[in-house]
Amino acid sequence: MVKASLPFLLLGLLALPVKADIGEADRLLADSLQEIRLNKLESALTSINKLLDRYPNFRLAQLIKGDLLLARAKPISTLGNAQGGIDQQADLREEAKARIQAISDPVGSTLIPEELMSLSSDIRYALAVDASRARLYVFENTINGLRRVADYYVTMGKLGIGKNREGDKRTPIGMYTITSFKPDSELEELYGVGAYPLSYPNEWDIRLNRNGYGIWLHGVPRNTYSRPPKASDGCVVLSNEDLTQLGRYISTGKTPVIISPSLTWSDPESLSVARDELNESIENWRKDWESRDTERLLGHYSREFRDGKNDFQSFASSKRRVNAGKSWIKIKLSGLSIYRQPGQADMAIVSFDQDYRSSNLENQSRKRQYWQRENGRWRIIQETIL
Repeated sequence: MVKASLPFLLLGLLALPVKADIGEADRLLADSLQEIRLNKLESALTSINKLLDRYPNFRLAQLIKGDLLLARAKPISTLGNAQGGIDQQADLREEAKARIQAISDPVGSTLIPEELMSLSSDIRYALAVDASRARLYVFENTINGLRRVADYYVTMGKLGIGKNREGDKRTPIGMYTITSFKPDSELEELYGVGAYPLSYPNEWDIRLNRNGYGIWLHGVPRNTYSRPPKASDGCVVLSNEDLTQLGRYISTGKTPVIISPSLTWSDPESLSVARDELNESIENWRKDWESRDTERLLGHYSREFRDGKNDFQSFASSKRRVNAGKSWIKIKLSGLSIYRQPGQADMAIVSFDQDYRSSNLENQSRKRQYWQRENGRWRIIQETIL
């Protein structure tokens, strides 16, 4: 028997147990890779055939099968030897790297992304995309904190992430909401079994003059199982089966989606320290607003503050004038969620329902604020009424 030098060894497949919560396709792929590592090539071929019986359009699995068949005759040095080194195989090598990383170097099951700092009790699930790992993670919001319940391989923009303008082939970075669902009957074949549009551009994107539209979570053409890690025009793309499974965790208009260059993973105890610090800043802001001491209140705002129409100076003038005409103010916040801005450790996104009552006015609103750490203190730099 020929001892193959298959590329999975070159890519660093480790002799680790396969994690329990990966999907069926990744599990069957892992079985084959582990058998390759042990030089059990016929067993590996059996596993890969089982995978292709279940997912016949899985191009990476097709390529591995070709290499295994060729390995009967000669050593294999790189993924795609059996197909003559076609340029297209570079994309499949990247997919192999991403899938192998999920199998051999999984994120600890108890770790939580710092980007999901605190979720309101009415948010059941949250999604977090890690571009560096080509994975989408699903977290359930329980009374005992966040619990990871699933993760999926995903494809993103051809030119990576960090969308700035329409047509730049990049996936945006930020916190978005799933706004609706488009069934396959309304879509071209490119989008597969359905699509979930995201709220891009958000108010922070608009402030930074980012444009474009039509950023979705969507599926793949039916003659395809999955696409390479960088192959979309900016959307986040899953296999049709994974997108269908993902649907059970989505509540349109509510489910948050974090897209990050690389999620910052933390244990719950460490995360609670950062969350408590922000909660204290938010509570001090609320109390100082109730105090009617306008200068103390304004100390919670950055000099770069914007609210869509006012800069800091015009906002400050308005607050001084309004507060002067009141004898009391009461502010109640509920439905509070806190997110860390992806890729920016010193910026947080805070959403809440606000019940405002004063001696001459009452109103209720839903707000989103961006807080930025300036000289060691958290201050509000952006505010939007949703």
